[in-house]
Amino acid sequence: MKYVVIFKASIRNFDHEYNATAENLRNNALQQFNCQKFESFCLEKKEFALSYWNSLEDIRAWRLDTEHQLTQQQGKEKWYHNFEIEICEIQRQYKSP
Repeated sequence: MKYVVIFKASIRNFDHEYNATAENLRNNALQQFNCQKFESFCLEKKEFALSYWNSLEDIRAWRLDTEHQLTQQQGKEKWYHNFEIEICEIQRQYKSP
């Protein structure tokens, strides 16, 4: 894994539709766009998601996907006050034994 996309959002309100939509997007990223790993969690009224990728081209394809773009718009209107995205190159990775 060479890149990590960090998604940070301020939560407005999650409704019954949110969980199914989020799960569908994660599955699409993993199955159709070569995402290697996807982790997310919420803390108080913040959501954080980390997705790991091998190429910027895969990240770009994911960003430009029509379903992803429609869901982003839905997120802006319904689920989030605001969000930000950072794309970082992983220089080193360490694990405990």
